Amino acid sequence: MPVLVNLDVMMAKRKIRSKDLAQKIGITEANLSLLKSGKVKGVRFTTLEAICHHLQCQPGDILVYEDG
Repeated sequence: MPVLVNLDVMMAKRKIRSKDLAQKIGITEANLSLLKSGKVKGVRFTTLEAICHHLQCQPGDILVYEDG
């Protein structure tokens, strides 16, 4: 998959657990887990905005495009 999800890296840098982030942004832990693993076909901008707000980061810190 050319778009990599580095959400787990940002969460580790910010020292926040999946359970806590999921609760703060209003999604289930299962959906957050799917997002972290890159097994989703899309993400709502509102969800991405909430993640970035709570992790104090930019979308490019979480989503990375790799060619090849």
